[in-house]
Order: sequence, then C-alpha cells, then structure tokens
Amino acid sequence: MSILKKLLTTAAVAATIMISPAQAQETKRIALVVKALGIGFFEAAAKGAEEAAKELGDVEIIYTGPTDTTAEGQIEVINSLIAQNVDAIAVSANDTDALVPTLKKAMDRGITVISWDSGVAKEGRQMHLNPSSNPLIGNMIIKLAADNLPDGGDVAVLSATTTSTNQNTWIEEMNKVMGNYPGVNVVATVYGDDKADKSYTEAQGLMKSHPNLKAIIAPTSVGIVAAAQAVTDAGKAGEINVTGLGLPSEMAGHVDSGASKSFAIWNPIDLGYSATMIAYNLASGKATAEAGAEILMGRMGAVTLDDNTEGAMADPFVYDASNVADFKDIF
Repeated sequence: MSILKKLLTTAAVAATIMISPAQAQETKRIALVVKALGIGFFEAAAKGAEEAAKELGDVEIIYTGPTDTTAEGQIEVINSLIAQNVDAIAVSANDTDALVPTLKKAMDRGITVISWDSGVAKEGRQMHLNPSSNPLIGNMIIKLAADNLPDGGDVAVLSATTTSTNQNTWIEEMNKVMGNYPGVNVVATVYGDDKADKSYTEAQGLMKSHPNLKAIIAPTSVGIVAAAQAVTDAGKAGEINVTGLGLPSEMAGHVDSGASKSFAIWNPIDLGYSATMIAYNLASGKATAEAGAEILMGRMGAVTLDDNTEGAMADPFVYDASNVADFKDIF
C-alpha cells in the first residue's frame, strides 16, 4: 500500500470513529411550552419530561413559556424556539387558533409540533395529546359536585381564560350531561385567567352574587386552590364545596379543612413524560401522526390517534380525605 493511500485510509477510519457516534447520539432538543411559568401543574409536567429525556439519553428539554397566560406571550416564545431550530415543540396552548400561523411556520421549518393538555387547531400541529377523554373529564367535574348535593343546589364554574381550549371543551362536555344530575343548577361561569389573585377575587364575587351557592367547580389547578382559599377566608368551608381539577400537593390542606370534599386530576408528571416521548418518536421518524396510528409513550404504553389526530393518556383519578395524603408529596 502506498504511503498516500495508507494515510487516506487512516483518515477515513478516524473520521468514521469521530463522526458516526456523534451522528448516532445527536441530541434532540424538545421544547415544552407551557401556558405560563410558575404554575405547579406545569412544573410537575417538566419533571416528567426530564424523566423521559434521561430514559431516552439523547434528548435535551427546553422548559419555557410566557410569564402570563396569553397567546401573544406564547407566540413570542415559539418564534424564539424557531430561531433556535429546535427539533420539536410540545405546547399547552392558551388559544386554539391564535398560535396556528406561528406553529405552521415551525412545521414548515421541519420542526415537529404537537399540542398536549390544551390543544391547538388541527392545522397548527401534528397531533394532540389529551390528558384524558374530554367526555370523561366533563362528566367528572360535575359529578364531583353533584355527589355531595343529594338534594341538588346552585353551583358555579371558575375557569381559566375565555380562550383556554381544554377548559372550554370540558365545560361543553359538562353541559351535555347536566340532565343526568337533576336539581344541580349552574348559575354562573367566570374566568380567573389562571392567575391566583384574579381567581380568588372571582370566587369572592361568586359567593356575594349567589348567596345560595353550594359548590364552585374549577377545572384548573390555579383556580381550584384560589377558590378553596376564598371559601376558607369567608368562613364557608364545609358549606361551599370547592372541586374540579387540582394537585394533591396544593389541595391536601383544603381537603383537611373541609373546603374541598374531593377533586380529580391525572398525573402531570406522566403527562409531561408522555408528551416528550411522543415528540421524540415523531421527530426521530419512529412514528407518524395520522388517524389510527399508535405512538409509543414509554412506560405509559401507547396512544391511539382518532380521525382528528388526537389521543387520550389516561382516566382522571379522584382524590379525597381517604387518599390525598398519599400523593401530596409526589405532585
């Protein structure tokens, strides 16, 4: 072998040694975009995302979101992620439609886009992961109130924002099954914008405007805590039941005080984990988001997509005085 040929061969082997492992272990950057930073539910979801990243081994999680629950804030965040050329964006949307043009731009740049928790319109993402079945959640939130109102009574809803996709869907599903709970009357729906202070004020307003109020249903982890505190501060714990969707770590004390008899939630850690696994499998070409497809979610099994390319992770789980203490240190 000539000296030149030997040198070229050696160089080729060296290049193979240096390049192939790097290519095989190329890190996927997955951005978990939440409704707003500083919310316990999403911080728990970020823990799940990091768990998935550690399990996969070649994933970097970018946990980000605006400071307020606005579509404008999320659009600014997403534009920044597009400029960084991330591999995937998994977003819990503040608005169904407003994010679509920006997310379409991301997909046009080759970025995988999914929504989770709170979805965007179909044209703005490849698939959507519901934390549970929307009909099951809608029925659950009214059932939690009705189960403690054997003679019926007035209830009110304290939601997040007027444009929040998931809350609006759950309230619609709740209204569809109201006939199953005779005597239970929804007297008002108000919005706390997923801000603790505004949600607290709205709960106070509900109690003043509806003196016969028996329950406040908050399908948002921020609203349920604020409403429970407002009920406690008004001296009405045990008289007005605060229920809906919340975290055991934030609601255990309110269950103990009697402000909340029960509430429900899926595990947000599992939700962040599942969203990350799905985003990874799509971005890596290991799965395709199409009707009927099954996409693996690691330890959570697989999600099957419907005709709208949506799938559900798990059923909601009810927490009350019998079990909330077992979970309050977990999430």
